Amino acid sequence: MAFREINSKMVEATVAPGQRLFSQRGAMLAYRGEVSFTPSVQGGQGGVMSMIGRRVAGEATPLMSVEGSGTVFFGHGGHHAHVVTLSGDTLHVEADRLLAFEGTLRQGTMFMGSQGGVMGLVRGQVTGQGLFTTTLQGHGSVAVMAHGGVFEVPVTPRRPVHVDPQAYVAHRGELRNRLSTALGWRDMVGRGSGEAFQLELSGHGTVFVQASEEKL
Repeated sequence: MAFREINSKMVEATVAPGQRLFSQRGAMLAYRGEVSFTPSVQGGQGGVMSMIGRRVAGEATPLMSVEGSGTVFFGHGGHHAHVVTLSGDTLHVEADRLLAFEGTLRQGTMFMGSQGGVMGLVRGQVTGQGLFTTTLQGHGSVAVMAHGGVFEVPVTPRRPVHVDPQAYVAHRGELRNRLSTALGWRDMVGRGSGEAFQLELSGHGTVFVQASEEKL
């Protein structure tokens, strides 16, 4: 695993020759060794279509390509950092919550409305969350960030999980998402938190939730 949590707000990454990491711009705190940082328009192994998908999605989160030989310390804005290890599965993560990831992972973009239908669109327009989420697939580790720390909630076929859309960080596994409303349409005007909306995740997997509704 390339990433190791140093404390609740910082991760350490090992950079080796022939390997590559990607990080959010401005996330590098310090480094040792011969390490280079260059802007990336591709990111991961997603290729040009991944780049186009992110632009269409309005995800303007710039990435930096990290190469060389040494150790890099990542953190951003004092937010809590959490490391997720993938073993061939897929992680869906909000683009602005992505701190850094290994270049062995394939990056893509998923349209949330493809699972949520019209309500998926409402999720983006009313809650302030994006209509798209970044996907990372393969073998490697990912560092995500959140307000107040991250806790993992298991989802089973008989036990779906309801999450405030603004507290959602990421999810993995065979999960479907659906936005449900706890209030009538007239009561929802001006409300974007879980008091009016609930993101329901069903299936089998894990959802990562931050301990605060505050947006990054």
